[in-house]
Amino acid sequence: MRLFPFSTLLAGFVAVLVGYASSAAIIWQAAAAAGADEQTISAWMTALGLAMGASTLLLTLWRKVPLLTAWSTPGAALLVTGLHGATLNQAIGVFIFANALIVFSGLTGLFARLMKIIPHSLAAAMLAGILLRFGLQAFASLQSDLLLCGSMLVAWLIVKAIAPRYAVVAALVAGSLTAALTGELHSDTLHFAFVTPRFIAPEFNLPLLISVGIPFFLVTMASQNAPGIATMKASGYSASVSMLMVVTGGIALLFSPFGVFSICIAAITAAICQSPEAHPDPSERWKAAVSAGGFYVLAGIFGGSITSLMAALPAAWVQMLAGLALLGTISGSLVQALANDKERDAAIVTFLVTASGVMLMGVGSAFWGLVAGGVCFSVLSLARRT
Repeated sequence: MRLFPFSTLLAGFVAVLVGYASSAAIIWQAAAAAGADEQTISAWMTALGLAMGASTLLLTLWRKVPLLTAWSTPGAALLVTGLHGATLNQAIGVFIFANALIVFSGLTGLFARLMKIIPHSLAAAMLAGILLRFGLQAFASLQSDLLLCGSMLVAWLIVKAIAPRYAVVAALVAGSLTAALTGELHSDTLHFAFVTPRFIAPEFNLPLLISVGIPFFLVTMASQNAPGIATMKASGYSASVSMLMVVTGGIALLFSPFGVFSICIAAITAAICQSPEAHPDPSERWKAAVSAGGFYVLAGIFGGSITSLMAALPAAWVQMLAGLALLGTISGSLVQALANDKERDAAIVTFLVTASGVMLMGVGSAFWGLVAGGVCFSVLSLARRT
């Protein structure tokens, strides 16, 4: 029997392809928001690929369980809005701060306690408020480039009805082909080269740490790590949650000065490697995760090529792809935020304040949305008891 059956190699490849196709455009926007140029973004993509590959291989080979890691897509979306006006050094400071909080939460069990203190509806509402602009931006791009964005939307809808897992990949392919055929793909900027990760000295800006670092930590834990752990358990696998937080947070912390903003437990891509399609024997599915780790490393080596492709495509392509990739997260967050009628008013306040983009005392709207929603939740809960 072959060590790695074709099904495990295919599952690993598809997992990495889906992960990159669904959110690489968001990573690009987040890095650009902090003022990163194309070379710096390429270095960040290289570091991210290598870090995800190393963490996936380490955890999977150690535990013999299909444990995939990923960057936090909701976290990256928050960075797009939160890092505007920040310097690269300040962005690195936010990454270090947030990843240190993740390690701390793993060492102390803080994660479980935080999830009990903060109502799930408010965390979901904050996430929906952060992501709202991506959905609006995607459909607004139809006005500026109807053919390109329309082709992506049609491809997404057709494949969503047939094979939902590959809908975003279909939109990516359709948009790329349309851009190439209409001359919107600037092929002269495409290049294939390995870009060495670059060390950037951190700068810790207190208002930025509060307004971006803390919400980023909460969004990453609630919207990436929590679903990832739930997916793992639903697939019949187990591992110490605290250990996973320490390892993934520690690797992200080590790589933070090179642009690695997060390393989390994957959910959607992990499900691909944890499914029967990867291998009929659950005890052998770890091989699919090892394959994914190898493909992550390759994606890191070609990080510069991925970045050059993003630069070669029009902004409308990036906006539409990011919006389509986040539709499920936006709708799911809104459902969770508004599901409990007793918490609905507090959740909608959190959502609206976060989506407003208001900045008070140098602190951004995600933090104030959570504060405003928390105050409403507390006052209304107290009123119901009296």
